[in-house]
Amino acid sequence: MEKIRRASHAGSWYTDNPKKLAEELDGWLRASGLAKSSDVRGVIAPHAGYSYSGRAAAYAFGNIDPANISRVFLLGPSHHYYTPKCALSKATVYKTPIGDLPIDQEVNEELKATGKFEFMDIHVDEAEHSMEMHLPYLVKVFQGHSVKIVPILVGALSVENEAMYGRLLAKYVDDPKNFFSVSSDFCHWGSRFNYMHYDKKYGAIHKSIEALDKMGMDIIETGDPDAFKQYLLETDNTICGRHPISVFLHMLKNSSTKIKIQFLRYEQSSQCKSMRDSSVSYASAAAKVDA
Repeated sequence: MEKIRRASHAGSWYTDNPKKLAEELDGWLRASGLAKSSDVRGVIAPHAGYSYSGRAAAYAFGNIDPANISRVFLLGPSHHYYTPKCALSKATVYKTPIGDLPIDQEVNEELKATGKFEFMDIHVDEAEHSMEMHLPYLVKVFQGHSVKIVPILVGALSVENEAMYGRLLAKYVDDPKNFFSVSSDFCHWGSRFNYMHYDKKYGAIHKSIEALDKMGMDIIETGDPDAFKQYLLETDNTICGRHPISVFLHMLKNSSTKIKIQFLRYEQSSQCKSMRDSSVSYASAAAKVDA
């Protein structure tokens, strides 16, 4: 029986008009000017409303060569629902205004059998935007190709559990038919986020935020999950996808395929100049086979 996860954020976070949405995505993908590469096996991309982060996200999704990929694992943080574990979807299909993505039930069963995953109710699934914001891009990029998805909601994991899930999922990295879409925004700055870290040596506030984010991005590029954890402890940077990114770093560390992450785009929703301002940062990266 088909169980549908509706495109619950269409019409608010992005347009629910199929023609307009397809045109927007095409435009952003073209503007990124990126060449498709079969070496790209994963991305880190933002998940804000498309008017904020749609353009930045194209720098992740524009790299994807859909030819040999038949499965996409989605790793997204949980914004509304607390769990110390990772959760799988009860849905059988995720809808978008421009096409639907079936869920790989076989892999879901395989993961369920480990005893390490819970299942999220459909209302929890639909309330969460972190994976949904990647879906229209995936539908667009995989147009004409048959692809299934494995959505994994990554909860508030302990350091031990990040490593455990990373080890458990690492085997999927070694199959070149698998792709990984990791969802995260970067620094959420301002009093409404309870985060106002400012190092005056960089000049304007937005420059300080950029330096802070770039430091994190550089560490993610080293592929070292422990260094990333240390960075988060020292800076408290409000990277909402810190747990999915950490799991992904552990996956790459434990797989036999050598894969390197490289950031290709960095933007801020606005440039903070005074302590009254606020902004969210968006960073897009590709994870490529490192020959």
